Amino acid sequence: MRNLQQASRINDALHYIHGNINSDLSAKTLAGIAQYSEQHFHRIFYRYTQETVNQFVRRTRLETAANQLMFAPASPVVDIAHKCGFNSLASFSHAFKKQFKVPPGKWRTHDNALIQPPYLDNPEIAAAYLRLSDLPLADVEFVQLDACYIAYIRHLGYDRSIKKTWNILLAWANTEGYAHNDQFGLHHSNPTQTPLDKCHYVAGIEIDRLINRRGTVHSMQIPGGLHAKFALKGKYGELLPSISKIQQQWLPSCGLIAKTTPAIVKYQKNQFLESDETFALSYYLPLSFY
Repeated sequence: MRNLQQASRINDALHYIHGNINSDLSAKTLAGIAQYSEQHFHRIFYRYTQETVNQFVRRTRLETAANQLMFAPASPVVDIAHKCGFNSLASFSHAFKKQFKVPPGKWRTHDNALIQPPYLDNPEIAAAYLRLSDLPLADVEFVQLDACYIAYIRHLGYDRSIKKTWNILLAWANTEGYAHNDQFGLHHSNPTQTPLDKCHYVAGIEIDRLINRRGTVHSMQIPGGLHAKFALKGKYGELLPSISKIQQQWLPSCGLIAKTTPAIVKYQKNQFLESDETFALSYYLPLSFY
């Protein structure tokens, strides 16, 4: 019970970070949200994320900024820095170069098709990347999504261990009497930039209202709005290369701006639950005109 309570409180802090990237995300603020003393919060946070509070917040802000630089070419660098929670252009530039090895301006202007995604370190996904490299992009459709509620479990890392998280979520749904036909995955991390073991993934099922009792499973509202919808099919290992192609080839030239909210996957076939590890899904990329 104690571990469930700790996980629930840390989840509150993570949810706040992802939803308020340009706000005060000091350990003191986050400890208050998690209802821990600041000293105790540092220990529990590291136990559940394998990063310090400052490391996690800075990495999340920098990954968001890297996306904005690449996919919002008309936005000044200083505006993106402030939008992602950095108080000065100098501190942002220093932190960005330390993480991505190039300054923000060069990141924006270099050919991002030449970036080697970290997932290519995985031989299985690297082989899928080569198979898919010459295939055309999936057709795109612009849609307005309605906001909806999901019951969910967070998962750190992107690999086959996600299957365990899905099994736990479906077991909870069966116990609580929830249908689980509408299955969602939230991709907080850009797979072209973030190592697989640092990717943050959310497994969720649609529910009609927020749940009151919390433990292993939590609930939240997925924001609606304008999204680009791509229909994708394949086998385990092929999804991340397909997403990379959308983000590296289609998004920079589409004329719209990627929002900071996570991309959404709605499964028709879930590769983490299918015996043959195949998927059929709709990939929704949140967009804005400004």
